[in-house]
Amino acid sequence: MGYLALLRAPHVTRLLTGTLLGRLPAGMTALVIALALREAGTPYSRIGLATAAYAIAAAVGGPVLGRLVDRTGQPKVLLGSAVVAGGGYALLALAPGNGVAAPLGAAIAGLAMPPLEPCLRSLWPSVVEEEQLDTAYAFDSASQQILYVAGPLAVAGISAVFGPSTALWTAAGLGLAGALVVATTAPARAWRAPARGESAGLLGPLRSPGLVLLLLGLAGAGWTVGAQNVLFIAYAEQHAGQHAGALPGGAGTLLALAALGGLVGALVYGAVKWRSTTATRTWALALAMAASYLPLLLLPGPWAMAGLALLSGIGLAPLLAAAFVLVAELAPRGTVTEAFAWLVTLFATGNAAGYAVSGSLVAHSLTGVALCATGGITLGALLLFGARRWFQPAEETGGPETDTARGAARELESVA
Repeated sequence: MGYLALLRAPHVTRLLTGTLLGRLPAGMTALVIALALREAGTPYSRIGLATAAYAIAAAVGGPVLGRLVDRTGQPKVLLGSAVVAGGGYALLALAPGNGVAAPLGAAIAGLAMPPLEPCLRSLWPSVVEEEQLDTAYAFDSASQQILYVAGPLAVAGISAVFGPSTALWTAAGLGLAGALVVATTAPARAWRAPARGESAGLLGPLRSPGLVLLLLGLAGAGWTVGAQNVLFIAYAEQHAGQHAGALPGGAGTLLALAALGGLVGALVYGAVKWRSTTATRTWALALAMAASYLPLLLLPGPWAMAGLALLSGIGLAPLLAAAFVLVAELAPRGTVTEAFAWLVTLFATGNAAGYAVSGSLVAHSLTGVALCATGGITLGALLLFGARRWFQPAEETGGPETDTARGAARELESVA
C-alpha cells in the first residue's frame, strides 16, 4: 500500500517518469560510444579514451551542475545542460571516427549530463509527506536497478535495427525529453534552495565532515559493485561448458540476479516503518551489505553462486535509500542538490576503481577478485560504523532544507 499511495500522490508519477527517461542515457552511453566508434573503424585505444573522457567529465560536471541548481533553481540548469549534452551526442554521431571530435563529444555529453538524480532527490521532501520519504527514496533507488538493465538492452535493439549512430541520437533525445518533463513540473518550478549558510563556503557540502565520511563509505559500496561485475564475468568464463553444472546465461544471469536482489531489497525497505534514526539505519545496512557479500569468497558451484548473487544484491538499494535521506540531513544549508551530485560522483568513481583493480587481478586469482569485491563494502561499512558520531545534522543542515521544501510544497497549487 505504501508504494500505491506514493504513486497516487500529485506529481510523483510524472517526476519519476521524466527522471527515468532522462537518466536512461546514463545506462546507454558507455556501450553506445564503443559500438559507434568501433563501427567507424576506431581502434580500441581511442574507444577507451572516449569512454574515459565521458566518465571523467560526468564525475566533474555533476557537482558543478548541482551547485548551479542550488543557486539558480532546477528548470534552467536541467534544460540548458540537456541541450549541451545533446550537442555532445550529436558530435559523436556525426564524426565517430574523428580522433578529436569523438572524445570531445563524449566529454561534452558527460560534463553536461542533466542532474536529474540529485534534482529528484532534493524535490522529494516537497512532493511527499515526511512519513513517505523512506518509501520515495527506496523506490528511487530501486529504479536504478532497471536503468542499467534497460539502457544496454535499448542500445542493443536500436543498434541492431538502425545502427549505433541512431542510438546516439536517441540518447540525446531521451535526455532532453526527460529534462523537459521534470523541469516543467510544478515542484521543479517552485523549488528553491535556502540561502547558503556561512559555513558552506567554497567547499559547499564538502565542508560537512559527516557528509564527507558518508560519501567515502559509499564509494566503498561503489567499488564493490564494480568489482562484482568483473567477478561474475570471470567466474562465468571459468565455469562455462561444465556439462550439467553450467549456469544458463552465465555472467548475465548472475548480474541479473544481483539486480533483482536490489529491487527486492528496496521494495521491502520502503514498505517498512522504521523507528531507528537515519544514521543508524545507514551504517547498519552497510554492515548487512558487507555480510551479504562475504559468502562470495567461497566461490561455490554455479547454482549456489546464483543464490549468493541474489543475496549479495539485496543490501545495496536499501543502503542507498537510507543514505539519500542522510545526505539531505548532513548537507549544509543551500547545498543539498550539490551534495546529492557528489554522492553520484563518489559512487561512480568507486565503481570505476573497483572495476579497474579487480580487472588487473583476474589473470592471477579469482579468489583475489572476490576479495577485492568484498573488501570495498567491508571497509566502507567499517568506516561508516566508526564515523557514526559524525552523522548528526548540524545547525545549518537538513532542517532548513526540509522547511524550505515544505514551503515550496504549499506554493505548488499557485504555481501549477
